[in-house]
Amino acid sequence: MRESITKNRQPAEVLRAMVARAYGAEEVCGAGEEWARELGDGWFNVAYRIRLRSGARSVLKIAPPADVEVMTYERGAMATELAALRLIREHTKVPVPTVEFADRSHELCDADYFFMTYVDADNLDVVGSTLTGAEITAYDEALGAVTQELNGIRGTAFGPLTGPGHPTWRAAFLRMVEELLGDGERRGVDLRHGYDAVRSAVAARADALDEVTEPRFVEWDLWPGNCMVRGGRIVAVVDHERAFFGDPLMEFGFAGGESGAYGDSSAFVRGYGHRPFTAAERTRRRLYDLHLALVQVIETAFREYTDTGRYDWACERLRESLVLLGEAPSG
Repeated sequence: MRESITKNRQPAEVLRAMVARAYGAEEVCGAGEEWARELGDGWFNVAYRIRLRSGARSVLKIAPPADVEVMTYERGAMATELAALRLIREHTKVPVPTVEFADRSHELCDADYFFMTYVDADNLDVVGSTLTGAEITAYDEALGAVTQELNGIRGTAFGPLTGPGHPTWRAAFLRMVEELLGDGERRGVDLRHGYDAVRSAVAARADALDEVTEPRFVEWDLWPGNCMVRGGRIVAVVDHERAFFGDPLMEFGFAGGESGAYGDSSAFVRGYGHRPFTAAERTRRRLYDLHLALVQVIETAFREYTDTGRYDWACERLRESLVLLGEAPSG
């Protein structure tokens, strides 16, 4: 079970009230029945597998508590996920759960929540250690193809799916980085590098961002842990709360192209159908790795993880990103 203070666990009576509101009182299971089980794979929202009295199953996701501070880009994350699920279903054939009920009234608890269809499949990250090399390669290629299809969704501005947007990708990305740095400064997070040095590294290479002129749907958090698989196929993609309109090259699957710490991207790139990167694309990819490292370092303070291992690992990724950009010593 992955622990974070953002997980908004609710007592059984509240969960029952949510089920009744979504499906009707006749679908609420009685006391003593095993009808709700927390799914522990995620880091941000709490999720429960719910069994209805009819025997049907669904998944309930609840946003973080109102009094828990989240990172700036995570505010309104559930609204982003609902928007993402709608866009994906309307514009692609990528398999995603169906939203069955959503409630943003905060009448039953202090946060948004929604129910979606339950996917009876395995989490690719969980079963990864049981797969052969050929099976992993096939899934990586399939993940590349799925990502490419998602990137085909066009937006009208760069930035959050729910707005407000920016007319240029440079403006949107610089804002994303500045929001992260502001979060870190506000919480006193030690990056093991100067904040202004990070700002300068990004600003010095911002020209490379100007090549991106069309806003595209970017899932960003599409890694094996957000893929459900069965029978050798990806049968669902889950957890869409971090999606935005931006540069498809920012997708997580490309991260291994510059840093071996994120795995080997070659099968993903092959499945995606991307040609060899240009110099400007490699610069952008290094900026995106820097952004990812900032997220991973700074979120450890907001989640209040008790194990420092994630922080140490993320700080090393930040150092590595700065080295690739020529902005930090390699030792």
